[in-house]
Amino acid sequence: MARFELKLPKMGESVAEATITSWLKEIGDSIELDEAVVEIATDKVDSEVPSEVEGTLVEILFDKDSVVEVGETIAIIETAGGNDTSVKKEPKNEVPKAVAEIEESIEKVVDVSTTPITKTSESGKFYSPLVRNIAKTEKVSMQELEAITGSGKDGRVTKDDILLFIKDRTSEPKKTKEVKSEEKTTVKSIKKEQQKVAPVSIVGGDEIIEMTRMGKLISKHMVDSLHVAAHVQSFIEIDVTNIVIWRNKVKDAFFKREGEKLTFTPILMHAVASTIKKYPMVNIAINGDTIIKKKNINLGMAAALPDGNLIVPVIKNADQLNLVGMTKSVNDLANRARNNALKPDDIQGGTYTVTNVGSFGSVMGTPIINQPQVAILALGAIRKMPSVIETPEGDFIGIRQKMFVSHSYDHRVVNGALGGMFIKTLKETLEAWDVNQDF
Repeated sequence: MARFELKLPKMGESVAEATITSWLKEIGDSIELDEAVVEIATDKVDSEVPSEVEGTLVEILFDKDSVVEVGETIAIIETAGGNDTSVKKEPKNEVPKAVAEIEESIEKVVDVSTTPITKTSESGKFYSPLVRNIAKTEKVSMQELEAITGSGKDGRVTKDDILLFIKDRTSEPKKTKEVKSEEKTTVKSIKKEQQKVAPVSIVGGDEIIEMTRMGKLISKHMVDSLHVAAHVQSFIEIDVTNIVIWRNKVKDAFFKREGEKLTFTPILMHAVASTIKKYPMVNIAINGDTIIKKKNINLGMAAALPDGNLIVPVIKNADQLNLVGMTKSVNDLANRARNNALKPDDIQGGTYTVTNVGSFGSVMGTPIINQPQVAILALGAIRKMPSVIETPEGDFIGIRQKMFVSHSYDHRVVNGALGGMFIKTLKETLEAWDVNQDF
């Protein structure tokens, strides 16, 4: 018999750790090759860890809700034959009591700025590898880390928390210690006042529902975006009659040739990508006082998860896809979102987001910008509407297929002219659709 170490796999370039949410197997259970053993969650997405071998689960090294670093062994599987890859525990180095007391005395007199950043602080706070690496690079001391109010699980300091701390620290002008002390007291008072909300009364029959981990993340992300960006909206009505006629004409042949259902979403996403190429200044991000103009056009596509929450998988280099490629990408990401099969890399790197509020019957919406992007587009429901049709023979009333498009953008860097021209050009592109074109 041999022992195989099941390790937490690498899940993306920026993912350094994950939380164990559920063990799917118990000690003594048989495990098939590629069978899921444990469910994990990152700040981005939930996923499962499959077994690389066939055998029996003999040891679980982390409990549910534990935070585990990428590459750490999380369980031991006993297999038939092969090499033994069991965990070898290093013997503890016993430190003489006198030496320990000397070391403790030295630590007490060491300058706080030189105290090393450790995984767990004396107060019991846990710091992830990503947070510790940022702290080391930006010369944030352990004492400063301890003072940061964490927004993560159990008050943990997240990447956003430490980056916000660094930003506030570097942008703060030099003042005397007395002034800084007074300011800190004032800020704390203001924060306490802001955190005060009207108490919620609970009466008999009310149901108390705990927010899910994903729900908490989305809530924080949305509130942060409203605090950071200056949201404004532009609206436009688009006549998509030609697109409806064309899709009805080719959808069966498209499915027969490509094996994919042709919905309106990839058609609209394809048009959005081509419009971004004409207005690249909506494809940007803000970094302090600088603007980062993105080279790639990576379209985020809001999709529904089985629990009702929304997630935004990303179509990379969307402007380089033809309509067939866009359809395959849209369908693939939507299907994997519904089946909780998205990978962390699938939801990273977006530069502009599109959300289809029309799929829920909404005529229009005012979406919140997906930070650190600066714009988001909401597609309303397509409806039959009476419309004035202009012809050389005169105007008359006819039935047309129309939809509203809402453009939310950050007014700090996208002015009304750019935000409005963007959707005007999108309108012109869609209304000029050739009903006789091939796919």
